Amino acid sequence: MTTTTTTTTTTTDALVERLFGAVLATLDLQSVYLGDRLGYYRALAGAGALTAAELATRTATAPRYTREWLEQQAVTGILTADGEPDATRRRFTLPDGHVEPLTAVLSPNHVVPLGRFVVGAGKQMDALVEAYRSGGGVSWADHGVDAREAQAAANRPMFLGTLGTAHLPAIPDVDAALRAGGRVADIGCGLGWSSIGIALAYPDTTVDGYDLDAPSVEAARRNAAESGVGDRVRFHVADAATIDDRYDVVFAFECIHDLPDPVAVLASMRTLAGDDGTVVVMDERVAETFTAPGDDIERLMYGYSLMCCLADGMAHQPSAGTGTVMRPATLRDYAVRAGFDGIEVLDIDDDFFRFYRLVNRGGPGS
Repeated sequence: MTTTTTTTTTTTDALVERLFGAVLATLDLQSVYLGDRLGYYRALAGAGALTAAELATRTATAPRYTREWLEQQAVTGILTADGEPDATRRRFTLPDGHVEPLTAVLSPNHVVPLGRFVVGAGKQMDALVEAYRSGGGVSWADHGVDAREAQAAANRPMFLGTLGTAHLPAIPDVDAALRAGGRVADIGCGLGWSSIGIALAYPDTTVDGYDLDAPSVEAARRNAAESGVGDRVRFHVADAATIDDRYDVVFAFECIHDLPDPVAVLASMRTLAGDDGTVVVMDERVAETFTAPGDDIERLMYGYSLMCCLADGMAHQPSAGTGTVMRPATLRDYAVRAGFDGIEVLDIDDDFFRFYRLVNRGGPGS
């Protein structure tokens, strides 16, 4: 056997092993999706050891399906099971160390929304295949509730936590404006957690959240009311280009890369901020240049782009076709074309996101 043949065989075996592992991981995500949607994890948390019949009763689910799910979860190592040979009497437990990742919705360790997003996006695979062939798209509206709610849930811990306690205080003039009761526009607000997080962190601030997705805005209004900030946070179904108002700070959290016309939206944000306001964009912390192979963040963001973000942007033509992997140079180009002088990468530490100030000569940050 030649050296080339040996190398090829080794490479082939490694890829086969990797893809088989990915199949197992995907099946785990699908089972976690079931456990979350059916309330299994929440019922198991702190309940001690339960039989399938007991869990089924607590969750109003069918015992036979419940037992199969419990056994799979034990086999894959998410739950533990006792040694009872009778399947109907066998008891299963959610380990204490697994409760937070599976049930604590405000914890940064709550990874269930990522799995829900993958499962939800996978439901549109036929439409994605057609989009890849035709050049069309699959919009957020087409993806529906799973993708919409999973995306919001994934960012919720940060928006209600470090955004207000660490990230925004790290921008001194923005922090001062918000503490002084400044007016905020949140462009592409989704289910509203960014707007709500700002209002909770800055009690004198008022926030207007704008989004084109009506179901997201309806959910955002409910979330604001339940969070006790409905009197200071208002949500609107509106295009940024149609807003005639002025704000002290204009934010766009993780949405610019989705937009078919990011330049027009950035130009509108510049107008909303006027000469004295500040424009801040938060988007993915991808590498500054393309490098292959990439790190885990780069892999994650390209996966999001393939399954959702690029197709969403392409669903509305004409489209810039940005995709999730929007590097700083791309945003800089969009900003300059929108009338800004450039961008400033802010010194904010976050594993997933990069914060930018869009520089407007004569205004803050110039």
